[in-house]
Amino acid sequence: MAAPDKYADVREKIRQAFDESSNRYGYRRIHAVLRNESVTVSEKVVRRLMKQDRLTVKSVRKRKYNSYKGEITPAVPNEIKRDFHADAPNQKWLTDITEFSIPAGKVYLSPIIDCFDGLPVAWTIGTSPNADLVNQMLDAAIEALKPGEYPIVHSGRGCHYRWPGWISRVKDAGLIRSMSKKVCSQEISHARASSAG
Repeated sequence: MAAPDKYADVREKIRQAFDESSNRYGYRRIHAVLRNESVTVSEKVVRRLMKQDRLTVKSVRKRKYNSYKGEITPAVPNEIKRDFHADAPNQKWLTDITEFSIPAGKVYLSPIIDCFDGLPVAWTIGTSPNADLVNQMLDAAIEALKPGEYPIVHSGRGCHYRWPGWISRVKDAGLIRSMSKKVCSQEISHARASSAG
């Protein structure tokens, strides 16, 4: 117990490298830093010394996809007001983007759901949540409308629903834009539950 610590210098270099990384480097990356400084020590020793000195990397919680980018254009009123009931098809539509993780990476689903039966009117899937994803979906949904049908299109406050391409498509088709509050972005799941009941 009284013997001097033969790893005292290594410990100091580990602490320095850990601090310089803003506490983000684990033992493997710290070992690489030491190796670049010609410090000969195994990964196993680095891991043990970091554990002894309680140098642990704080885990970062991955954020779910959120399309909200601030108030790009003025928000429109909430015409739905959480009333997801519809007496006929193509009266009330709900839309949002959902992110899925698969072995090949992330994919994004953009559907329009009809409040009448909770079924999708149209949808697109892509590897990027861009304007084309939502605009192509809306184009397909509009093509399915019959003459005289002008549904409310209810969305969150995401940037895709506030860009000129989306706004002009809704206006040209005579549809009615509706937006939820920023904290309410689960309309699709609510509509499915309502229609199932």
